[in-house]
Parts: sequence; C-alpha cells; structure tokens
Amino acid sequence: MRKDIHPDYRDVVFHDVSCDFKFISRSTIQTREKITHEGQEYPLVKIEVSAESHPFYTGKHKIVDTAGRVEKFRQKFGAVGSKTAVANG
Repeated sequence: MRKDIHPDYRDVVFHDVSCDFKFISRSTIQTREKITHEGQEYPLVKIEVSAESHPFYTGKHKIVDTAGRVEKFRQKFGAVGSKTAVANG
C-alpha cells in the first residue's frame, strides 16, 4: 500500500444519545470531540439510533409523529391523498 493516502483507521466511541449507550468500534470517521472511556481517550461520535435503541432489535416499536404531520396531511387531503383509504375503499 502507498503511504499517506489512506485515512486513519482507529478505535472510536459511538454514543447513542437516545438511550445513553456507548460502544467502541473501529472507524475512519473524522470527529472533533473526545471522550475518556474505560480509562483511555477516544474520538467521540454521537448517534441517535443504534442496535440498543432501534425498534427492530429491541422489539419496542414507537411511532414518532413530530408536530402531527400525519394528521395535518389527512386534514388537508382527506381520503384523496391516502393510499390506505383508496385500498380499503
């Protein structure tokens, strides 16, 4: 392999902020934050979903409807814009 063309492949701490779960993996991702984990300092990457919090892996399904977008859509378009209403009707 040629020198100085490959990114730095190193241990990185990934922090799932939704359930405060941290794990170490190897990555080339660039980050500005650092964290001390298990007595050593690692680069830190904050993520919102991991296997620890994803509904498929946990079996806990959550429906997140921020700002009532589905309800606003149904009020605006009614049965015309809804494929489920067409399929059921």
